[in-house]
Amino acid sequence: MDKKIFSFLFSTRLMAVLFLTFAIAMGIGTFIESKYNTDTARILIYNTWWFEAIMAIFMLNFFGNIKKYQLHKKEKWATLLLHLAFVFILFGAFITRYISYEGMMPIREGAAENQVYSDKTFLTIFADGEYKGEMKRRVFEKNLLLSPVTNNDFSISGKFDETPFEVTYSNYIMGAKEVVKPDPNGTLYLKLVEAGAGGREEHYLKEGEVQNIHNVLFALNKQTDGAININTTGKEYTIQTPFEGEFMRMADQFKGKVTKDNVQPLMMRSLYSIGDIRIVFPEPPLKGKVDYESNNDFKAKSHSDALVVKVKAEGQEKEVMLFGSKGQVGEAKTVKIGNIEYSLFYGSKAYILPFKVRLNDFIAEKYPGTEKSYSSYKSKVTVQDSTETFDADIFMNHVLDYKGFRFFQSSFDPDEKGTVLSVNHDFWGTNITYFGYYLLYIGLMAIMFTKHSRFGDLKRKLDAIQKKKEKLITILVLLIGLNGFAQQTPHVHSHDHNHDHEHSADPNDHANHVTAPPSKKQLDSLLNIYKAPEAHAAKFGRLIIQDAGGRMKPINTFSSELLRKVSHSDKYNEMNSDQVFLSMTQYAQVWIQIPLIYIKSGNDSIRKIIGIDSKDQYAPFVKFFDEQGNYKLSPYLDAAYKAANPNNFEKDFVETDKKVNLMESALSGSILRIFPIPNDPNHKWVSYLERESAGFKGMDSTYVKQILPLYFSALNNGSIQKNFDTADNLVESINGFQKKFGAKVRPSEDKIDAEIAYNKYDVFKVLPYWYITASIIMLMFTILNIFFEKKWLRFTVNGFHIIIGLLFALHTVGLIARWYISGHAPWSNAYESIVYVAWSTMFFGLAFDRKSKLTIASSAFVTAMILMAAYMNWIDPEIANLQPVLNSYWLMIHVAVIVASYGPTALGMILGFVALLLIFFTNDKNKAKMDLHIKEVSYINEMALTIGLIMLTIGNFLGGQWANESWGRYWGWDPKETWALISIMVYAFVIHARFVPALRGKWFFNLMSMFAFVSILFTYYGVNFHLVGLHSYASGEAHSLSWIYYCLITISIIGAITYPKYHKYYKTKKVKK
Repeated sequence: MDKKIFSFLFSTRLMAVLFLTFAIAMGIGTFIESKYNTDTARILIYNTWWFEAIMAIFMLNFFGNIKKYQLHKKEKWATLLLHLAFVFILFGAFITRYISYEGMMPIREGAAENQVYSDKTFLTIFADGEYKGEMKRRVFEKNLLLSPVTNNDFSISGKFDETPFEVTYSNYIMGAKEVVKPDPNGTLYLKLVEAGAGGREEHYLKEGEVQNIHNVLFALNKQTDGAININTTGKEYTIQTPFEGEFMRMADQFKGKVTKDNVQPLMMRSLYSIGDIRIVFPEPPLKGKVDYESNNDFKAKSHSDALVVKVKAEGQEKEVMLFGSKGQVGEAKTVKIGNIEYSLFYGSKAYILPFKVRLNDFIAEKYPGTEKSYSSYKSKVTVQDSTETFDADIFMNHVLDYKGFRFFQSSFDPDEKGTVLSVNHDFWGTNITYFGYYLLYIGLMAIMFTKHSRFGDLKRKLDAIQKKKEKLITILVLLIGLNGFAQQTPHVHSHDHNHDHEHSADPNDHANHVTAPPSKKQLDSLLNIYKAPEAHAAKFGRLIIQDAGGRMKPINTFSSELLRKVSHSDKYNEMNSDQVFLSMTQYAQVWIQIPLIYIKSGNDSIRKIIGIDSKDQYAPFVKFFDEQGNYKLSPYLDAAYKAANPNNFEKDFVETDKKVNLMESALSGSILRIFPIPNDPNHKWVSYLERESAGFKGMDSTYVKQILPLYFSALNNGSIQKNFDTADNLVESINGFQKKFGAKVRPSEDKIDAEIAYNKYDVFKVLPYWYITASIIMLMFTILNIFFEKKWLRFTVNGFHIIIGLLFALHTVGLIARWYISGHAPWSNAYESIVYVAWSTMFFGLAFDRKSKLTIASSAFVTAMILMAAYMNWIDPEIANLQPVLNSYWLMIHVAVIVASYGPTALGMILGFVALLLIFFTNDKNKAKMDLHIKEVSYINEMALTIGLIMLTIGNFLGGQWANESWGRYWGWDPKETWALISIMVYAFVIHARFVPALRGKWFFNLMSMFAFVSILFTYYGVNFHLVGLHSYASGEAHSLSWIYYCLITISIIGAITYPKYHKYYKTKKVKK
């Protein structure tokens, strides 16, 4: 019996089941977390006994397979390290969960703290009473993990002296907010809404009581000196304050003064600004009883909760409502039953450190000219211990280690006068896990290079195939498939606006005009007369602007983005982007009538709302506003922006609104922030519209006030006289002003040249079409070369091999250029990472160039498909500043490795498809030759998947190290890291399937390599665009998950179609391991 149990625990069948069960459980957990929150996912999945049992059985299975496959032998040392690594990682994880702790330490400037508030919540009970003539206390506590959608039942039993008691769960209210429910027999309450830096807060003033709200006293119907007194007992409501202030009635914007100590009428639904507070009394007082209900915001990062418990002792039962949350101990509630007092707390547990940390200064650095766009933040602290005192700096990706505690920069107070440090006490857990990581890295790298590893075995098998194989006559079938590929090649849409089209609508029937407006042809003719020449527009395009995120970029970059995003074109009426933007700044009144804003076809709702013909592709800016200047899309936008999973109707509204806003910033000149404020500490630049409030002085003020009017006048004169020398000189003058006062943040001339060239050539937009053309032609000639052994065919195939290599070189140059321009690694957002995945796919395809020309052509095809995805309308290719946490060498290491792993897995997917095609077209005549080529493709596929799995695993655990170095937690069940681990489990299953007798075979392996890639797609697209997590640098609008079902159904159909041929020709053949 024991032998059967051990045989089962160490079996490869159990291993396969564990891989899939573990992956499925984690996948479900991420969706639970996205719908509710992480705590709910922990309760239902991650912290359950069965989930931990899976990990424990995994460890046993690792040990069993070490013995079963004799991994302890010298020649298998790399595989042994790999299996031992996971044992150490899992063991370290158990120590972290059950022994270590972490929490938050808030410190204000000038204060010293030694308390850490746990990230877990506890119910703590103090039982106080007399014991043998002395007052004694017994402490009981229980760690609680609660969710509004799970069964939270718990109880705590204990004794004080000989008196037993029990505390049981009654109710949990997440995000508890105070409400007054009407009751004619209740107390009078007045609702007060406070508008502050922390957002909207609601309070209720109780009649006859004085309440302290953020250090300001309020009294309702109880005259109190020093308080804001509200009286509702007379004919009219009155207010009396000890401070000066003012109010604004919201209905009609009427404003008035609030005089100190004067009794004045209370204005309902008016915004009062009194002292440092801003308050509104939205409704008259009402009689009622206070109750608490959830705000139903399950995903809130911080929330104050209510826990209702029952205390039972000595035959009595009392109900207590406790308030608390993570980050605070909670307010004590005391009940007395018999002679014993029970004090209950709900919230974080306060750990006392053996030393203090004093915050000397908190420094928040912002991107130039921004108010809330932070480039970095730092806490300058002093550690005060009994044995030593020393200073230290704590900032993102730079931690403080002291006596087994690690301090990380987590967040800060809104007024930038206080810091919040994350504190971790996990010496053994972290170090054991790190040891496992290092074994993992060594083992994974060694697998690729040691002679006796599976990877080495695959290389030997592939070399044998190369020597034995004959010509692949039967790959003719791929030519048939290529016709399908060619038909799917995206059409390169020429954005010919057909500017001379006529509107069928009556010109007098437009929403914004009483008389017929000028025709589009007349407007284009007018703009053409006064357009600036390309040479001058290029000089204007070199001027630097500061965008809303603080990035310094040439006007040319904005103008390129403007035309591309607004009109889906690079030109308008033979005017390039710089000419268009320059013309807009001069003749905004003309451009608002130009139909320039692209409206997606297929949805006529927007066309009807703004009043244009259903056939019109483009709409003028003016059409989006009525005669009173009201924005016609406004009523539809609130719901569209709030939709978690917007439909096509809502997505079109959001997309169009962004285009209108972009046009507005260009037409109004607000984007034209070309004037640096001299000696501004935050290096702010302003537009002409902001000049009055910018604080320019003396000649600088005069210059900023006059230079643009002079410049536009010179442009007009230049258009008439055909001489732009004066305009050229004025542009150079503005350039000189920028160099003089904005030199510290202005890009170098080389960077400006590079960015303008990058905008001009836009290689990533044309590369997919070049790649797909070269790949299809190369595939065709490769197949012809199989049928007809001709020298010129071989040279042609090699020629396209070189062309694809040159395209890859151009791809590489484009990535390097983007790196140079942005100043950070080019894989920090959705667009960049897709371009990088495409690069990785092509890189690994070329890495197998000696093994198979078919692999290179397939890789180029997949690369083209991936690059096309980068230009989907929901991915923004704009270069942007980094978030503080990403400003780290870890971005280059972790993200580069893990995103590059998507390349070989994508290659594996397409090779799996090719192998199944070869199986499908096998017949009695070509079976022997086809078998050789299926083996060749399958071996290359397994090598690609092995490389992908190695990189994915290393990248994921490097991410764990980055997380630990950034905020003190190497694993937090964030959906991105979780889905990367799911992908690791899935690919580990695919690669290990050969050990399971029922799953051996080329058909199953290649089919699974296609199915497995769906997990990679979801790891990238799904997490970034569907789930909620930390990886906001690749965020976008949520999209439908239907693509997953389409992928799975399509692959299943491919498997069903190809299996009969596999069963007929290959199933009976013995397959070697």
